[in-house]
Amino acid sequence: MTVDTEPTRLLAMNEPAGRRLLVTTVLGSGLGFLDGTIANVALPHIGDDLDADLAGLQWVVNGYTLALASLILVGGSLGDRLGRKRVYGWGVAGFAVASALVALSPTIELLVAARVLQGVAAALLTPGSLAMLQASFRKEDRMRAVGAWTGTLGIATAGGPVVGGWLVGIDWRIAFWINPPIAAIVLWLLRAAPETRDPAASHRLDWSAVLLAPVALAGITWALTAWPDTGASATTLGALVIGVLAGMAFVLVELRTTHPMVPPRLFASRDFSVINLVTLFVYAALTGAMLFLAIFLQVSAGWTPLQAGAATVPVSVLMFFLASRFGSLATKFGARPLMVAGSAVLAVGFAWLALAPDDPSYLRQILPGVLVMGLGLSVLVAPLTGAVLAAVPDAQSGLASGINNAVSRTAGLIAVAVLPLLTGLSGTAYRDAVAVGHSYRASLWWCAALVLAGGVLAAVGLRRAAATPVRTT
Repeated sequence: MTVDTEPTRLLAMNEPAGRRLLVTTVLGSGLGFLDGTIANVALPHIGDDLDADLAGLQWVVNGYTLALASLILVGGSLGDRLGRKRVYGWGVAGFAVASALVALSPTIELLVAARVLQGVAAALLTPGSLAMLQASFRKEDRMRAVGAWTGTLGIATAGGPVVGGWLVGIDWRIAFWINPPIAAIVLWLLRAAPETRDPAASHRLDWSAVLLAPVALAGITWALTAWPDTGASATTLGALVIGVLAGMAFVLVELRTTHPMVPPRLFASRDFSVINLVTLFVYAALTGAMLFLAIFLQVSAGWTPLQAGAATVPVSVLMFFLASRFGSLATKFGARPLMVAGSAVLAVGFAWLALAPDDPSYLRQILPGVLVMGLGLSVLVAPLTGAVLAAVPDAQSGLASGINNAVSRTAGLIAVAVLPLLTGLSGTAYRDAVAVGHSYRASLWWCAALVLAGGVLAAVGLRRAAATPVRTT
């Protein structure tokens, strides 16, 4: 049966069907966001329980991110071709099964393998959520829907550190068992969602790119992760060379194949290219900051997992109340000024957190930085996400979402691998309060610089047309 790019009737935000679709996409996407925050809080306890070194803990994060970043384009492409609702459902179900395997893992190696499977499932569900919103809502409601999706996900993300921190304090494995019941609710709600896909999409997969992308990312990431312990060894340099060569081959394949996984024509849009570069800087900074903050508060400050998790709740609360409003402002005034302002505010939040001593006061040294960070993200994220989808035709929204998500996940992958290298953290030093404190502060300054670079790029790189209001007629 042929399914049109858009459903027979586009949805409005103020009708029950529109709200139900928003809830469905938020809960499903929330699985990945929730799991990421839980993993960050759980890392010190996973290391103690499974006797893992820093490289092993980095792969708990990067194994998931590597699979997600490598295959998310496949997920977006499959959604456009086979149906976004269908592929989204596959991802939700697979994520539930993989989460159970994570909770049951007896060794760090099996845990990393289960996290890779989680990343594969997340690659199917992540691009589908935004693509369903883009294809199912009326044009005048799309930016608002993206803002509501972003803000509501903030509440889902807030539940991760608090609930996850409480559960990790009991047993880190319990924290991963919350995903299967949430997935069951999503699958039940998904039955009523409209199906959309791109009828013009090719049904041929770009297998060369599917194979080259993970080789490139894995080679580079492995080399950067191993470097602090092994230095410029033959194995490390070999992995780096293989990764770089695979990356170059990936670009050449995409330029020459008739059915590329990443169509080069999309990057002919200056706005699409610039927004993805901004995404790279912003999400590298955000991923690195959140990871190091969670470890710092537990190892250096001596806080419990619950206290460390609860520390970042104000970020999610602010995004819940403000992100949709800033999404509406982006519709009225354009995305560029909000992206620039949001980046500047976010950099100030990182800089404030970088000043925290090893025994910080939450009210004086942590909360102000967290509040400023939450404000900056509220201003920035919805306009950035909406702008990247608006830069391509609606029929390719799944692919555009996949590319942007791949960029954001790749940014996080690189940040987790590079920041310990830049700040001198390796081996079992993550258990040393002084070493972690030094690495944390240096990392936060790097994160502030990265997000400022993203703001400057948005200011000078986006065309003036990108700053004009979105037409709703």
